[in-house]
Amino acid sequence: MKRIAGLWIDHRKALIVVVTDKGEEVKLIVSKIEKQRRRSGDSPLKGSYESQKVTADDSRERKRTEDLSVYYDAIVSCIQNSDSILIFGPGEAKGELKKRLIRDNLGERIVRIEAADKMTDRQVAAKVRKYFN
Repeated sequence: MKRIAGLWIDHRKALIVVVTDKGEEVKLIVSKIEKQRRRSGDSPLKGSYESQKVTADDSRERKRTEDLSVYYDAIVSCIQNSDSILIFGPGEAKGELKKRLIRDNLGERIVRIEAADKMTDRQVAAKVRKYFN
């Protein structure tokens, strides 16, 4: 039985469509990545407690990296048994996922990566069906 997967991804969510001989399954994975926090106050140079208002850049970046890792792990677990993988979406997440798949020895299953704007669930499912038909 052939199993194909297509997914729309950005850093906030991934919509995965897996198609098999038995039918189609759609799964949504939402990341726990926070939006970038803004510094409070008038200016980064004002105020004696500025360093306490925003988490240090390195710890914030470390948290973001950990959250991304958990997010990509969840995605990989959904598509790792697929024979062919189509990845599309805006931004850098699709390239980051490609690197993760290559690292996990799944890179040869990627058939295409392309840029795409926001799409509805139905549009994503239709795009995956159309690409693989």
